[in-house]
Amino acid sequence: MTLVGVVLATIAALALPATATAASDNSIIHIKNNSDWEIHHLFMSPSDHESWGPDQLGSNIIAAGGGKFELHKVPCDTWDVKIVDEDGDECVIDNVDICGSKEGWVITNDNLLGCQSESGD
Repeated sequence: MTLVGVVLATIAALALPATATAASDNSIIHIKNNSDWEIHHLFMSPSDHESWGPDQLGSNIIAAGGGKFELHKVPCDTWDVKIVDEDGDECVIDNVDICGSKEGWVITNDNLLGCQSESGD
Protein backbone atom coordinates (compact mmCIF):
# COMPACT_ATOMS: atom_id res chain seq x y z
CA MET A 1 0.00 0.00 0.00
CA THR A 2 1.13 3.52 -0.66
CA LEU A 3 0.31 6.70 1.16
CA VAL A 4 -1.24 9.42 -0.93
CA GLY A 5 -0.51 13.14 -0.94
CA VAL A 6 -1.82 16.38 0.41
CA VAL A 7 -4.18 19.07 -1.05
CA LEU A 8 -4.62 22.61 0.24
CA ALA A 9 -7.90 24.68 0.14
CA THR A 10 -9.57 27.49 2.05
CA ILE A 11 -11.99 27.01 4.95
CA ALA A 12 -13.74 30.07 6.32
CA ALA A 13 -14.70 28.69 9.72
CA LEU A 14 -13.46 25.62 11.56
CA ALA A 15 -15.33 23.56 14.10
CA LEU A 16 -12.39 22.46 16.23
CA PRO A 17 -12.45 20.91 19.70
CA ALA A 18 -13.66 23.26 22.43
CA THR A 19 -10.20 24.33 23.63
CA ALA A 20 -9.31 25.46 20.12
CA THR A 21 -12.19 27.90 19.85
CA ALA A 22 -10.15 30.69 21.39
CA ALA A 23 -8.32 31.02 18.06
CA SER A 24 -7.38 34.43 16.79
CA ASP A 25 -9.79 35.59 14.09
CA ASN A 26 -6.78 36.57 12.00
CA SER A 27 -4.82 33.30 12.04
CA ILE A 28 -4.19 31.66 8.69
CA ILE A 29 -2.19 28.44 8.47
CA HIS A 30 -0.65 27.63 5.10
CA ILE A 31 -0.25 23.94 4.28
CA LYS A 32 1.74 22.73 1.29
CA ASN A 33 1.85 19.14 0.05
CA ASN A 34 5.29 18.41 -1.35
CA SER A 35 4.64 14.66 -1.24
CA ASP A 36 3.87 12.34 -4.14
CA TRP A 37 0.36 11.57 -2.86
CA GLU A 38 -3.00 13.37 -2.77
CA ILE A 39 -4.53 14.07 0.61
CA HIS A 40 -8.28 13.51 0.84
CA HIS A 41 -8.91 14.12 4.56
CA LEU A 42 -7.12 16.13 7.24
CA PHE A 43 -8.16 15.94 10.89
CA MET A 44 -6.64 17.92 13.73
CA SER A 45 -6.56 17.64 17.49
CA PRO A 46 -4.68 19.67 20.06
CA SER A 47 -1.79 17.43 21.10
CA ASP A 48 -3.16 17.16 24.63
CA HIS A 49 -6.59 15.83 23.46
CA GLU A 50 -7.69 12.32 22.58
CA SER A 51 -10.38 13.02 19.97
CA TRP A 52 -10.18 14.35 16.41
CA GLY A 53 -11.95 17.44 15.16
CA PRO A 54 -13.88 17.41 11.87
CA ASP A 55 -12.31 16.85 8.46
CA GLN A 56 -10.72 20.20 7.62
CA LEU A 57 -10.74 19.55 3.86
CA GLY A 58 -14.44 18.86 3.47
CA SER A 59 -14.85 17.98 -0.21
CA ASN A 60 -11.44 19.44 -1.15
CA ILE A 61 -8.33 17.46 -2.01
CA ILE A 62 -4.75 18.64 -1.53
CA ALA A 63 -2.91 17.84 -4.75
CA ALA A 64 0.39 15.97 -4.74
CA GLY A 65 3.55 17.78 -5.75
CA GLY A 66 2.86 21.22 -4.34
CA GLY A 67 -0.88 21.49 -3.68
CA LYS A 68 -1.86 24.15 -1.16
CA PHE A 69 -4.56 24.62 1.44
CA GLU A 70 -5.25 27.34 4.02
CA LEU A 71 -6.79 26.85 7.43
CA HIS A 72 -8.39 29.91 9.01
CA LYS A 73 -9.00 30.74 12.67
CA VAL A 74 -6.69 28.01 13.97
CA PRO A 75 -4.60 28.97 16.99
CA CYS A 76 -0.86 28.58 16.67
CA ASP A 77 -0.14 25.61 18.86
CA THR A 78 1.10 22.04 18.73
CA TRP A 79 -1.38 19.75 16.98
CA ASP A 80 -1.69 16.09 16.15
CA VAL A 81 -2.71 15.74 12.51
CA LYS A 82 -4.32 12.72 10.85
CA ILE A 83 -3.98 12.61 7.08
CA VAL A 84 -5.90 10.17 4.89
CA ASP A 85 -4.65 9.62 1.35
CA GLU A 86 -6.50 8.65 -1.84
CA ASP A 87 -6.11 4.94 -1.01
CA GLY A 88 -7.62 5.43 2.44
CA ASP A 89 -4.25 4.98 4.17
CA GLU A 90 -4.07 6.94 7.43
CA CYS A 91 -1.04 8.78 8.73
CA VAL A 92 -0.94 10.39 12.17
CA ILE A 93 1.78 12.97 12.67
CA ASP A 94 2.14 13.96 16.32
CA ASN A 95 3.16 17.32 17.74
CA VAL A 96 3.08 19.44 14.59
CA ASP A 97 4.00 23.06 15.31
CA ILE A 98 1.53 24.27 12.72
CA CYS A 99 2.89 27.84 12.78
CA GLY A 100 6.50 26.76 13.13
CA SER A 101 7.83 28.55 10.05
CA LYS A 102 6.95 31.48 7.85
CA GLU A 103 6.44 29.05 4.96
CA GLY A 104 3.71 27.26 6.92
CA TRP A 105 3.49 23.51 7.35
CA VAL A 106 5.01 21.47 4.52
CA ILE A 107 4.04 17.81 4.18
CA THR A 108 6.77 15.66 2.65
CA ASN A 109 7.25 12.10 1.47
CA ASP A 110 9.32 11.53 4.62
CA ASN A 111 6.32 12.47 6.81
CA LEU A 112 4.03 10.06 5.02
CA LEU A 113 6.49 7.22 4.51
CA GLY A 114 7.44 7.47 8.18
CA CYS A 115 3.83 6.69 9.07
CA GLN A 116 3.80 3.79 6.63
CA SER A 117 6.95 2.35 8.22
CA GLU A 118 5.51 2.68 11.73
CA SER A 119 2.27 0.96 10.73
CA GLY A 120 4.11 -1.91 9.03
CA ASP A 121 2.49 -1.33 5.61
